[in-house]
Amino acid sequence: MNLETSTIASERPDRFGPLPRHITRQVTVGNVKVGGGAPVVVQSMTNTDTADVASTAKQIAELWRAGSELVRITVNTAAAAAAVPKIVDKLSMMGVHVPIIGDFHYNGHTLLANEPACAEALAKYRINPGNVGFGAKKDTQFAQLIEFACRNNKPVRIGANWGSLDQSLATRLMDENAQRAAPWEAGRVMREALILSALESAQRAVELGLPAEKIILSAKVSGVQELIAVYRDLAARSNFALHLGLTEAGMGSKGMVASSAALGVLLQEGIGDTIRISLTPEPGSSRTKEVIVAQELLQTMGLRAFTPMVTACPGCGRTTSEFFQELARDVQEHVRAKMPEWKISHPGAENMTLAVMGCVVNGPGESRHANIGISLPGTGEAPSAPVFVDGEKTVTLRGEHIAQDFITLIDDYVNKHYRSGMQR
Repeated sequence: MNLETSTIASERPDRFGPLPRHITRQVTVGNVKVGGGAPVVVQSMTNTDTADVASTAKQIAELWRAGSELVRITVNTAAAAAAVPKIVDKLSMMGVHVPIIGDFHYNGHTLLANEPACAEALAKYRINPGNVGFGAKKDTQFAQLIEFACRNNKPVRIGANWGSLDQSLATRLMDENAQRAAPWEAGRVMREALILSALESAQRAVELGLPAEKIILSAKVSGVQELIAVYRDLAARSNFALHLGLTEAGMGSKGMVASSAALGVLLQEGIGDTIRISLTPEPGSSRTKEVIVAQELLQTMGLRAFTPMVTACPGCGRTTSEFFQELARDVQEHVRAKMPEWKISHPGAENMTLAVMGCVVNGPGESRHANIGISLPGTGEAPSAPVFVDGEKTVTLRGEHIAQDFITLIDDYVNKHYRSGMQR
């Protein structure tokens, strides 16, 4: 294979923070830059029936307002493909301008041929080399999809997946492995099959005329250690932009912990240009949770800033009141709700740090480290709450309206320090 390679720093520098970024080609998806040193991009995916224009547009808008910078939708039927341009038009009328990615499996070549408006409306196509076609049809149908991308000047994510691995490639590698003097263990062979599925498909796309700057790669598995191993290898063997995600991560805390563990290691090593947290939603819960988790992962690692971060103590025997827990929740919800407005009118507010502490042990110290912090009274302490602004005690709050008074102080701080055009 004639693929360019790029190296990753082999030794960890003696400093805090992530390693230097793995240098990849930059891909433009709509109005969003992916790779090439651009900030790591957050993306998400709808779970509506794409043929339902109203519900799909509504969910895309919710994901975008939550901070998703790319949104992927399923395009699996003729009705779904026909709905895509209508969805894009409806979003435009709603003032929502987010690149929409079409997720194709099995029949993408047919859908794009029959619905040229769909091919034009999408900002990117996602192709799975494991199910783009089978047998003699595989190469032909893959080539047709790449031809549509070239014709419409669209980037493509070539996304291999552990659960739908190209079986002919896997069989080939297992046969080759059997001939080795020292055969690899089965897991290594399967990881190699996944990586080669992505790399060989990318090389074929380039040969068919798709520029390398139009290609994003992914190779997803559902195990943390396997994902880390796959992406380390994939990054070392190419400089295509990389999409990170732990596939089928799971529900609730399991999905969040597993995704953060895997992606956190890779991001710390400078690997990854765009991420998705593939959470299984709790019944009746919002799809936007996956966006929030992705943002918080990037922000807590110091890679991006999306919304003011709230430091809050976990509580102990000194904090018998639930008031500090309620205040921490209310503050977090308040700043997240205000951030879409602040992003326009008060740029930089996303970098603000807040602290809500529950007693005198760490309360004053943590509060002084934040832009604004409050130290609430713990068990047996005086019923007062000193507030610290940029390290200095400025006021002591008392009474029944501490929560609202503190939120008002936050709003006043934002208005004073982050007015549009101000520099901090």
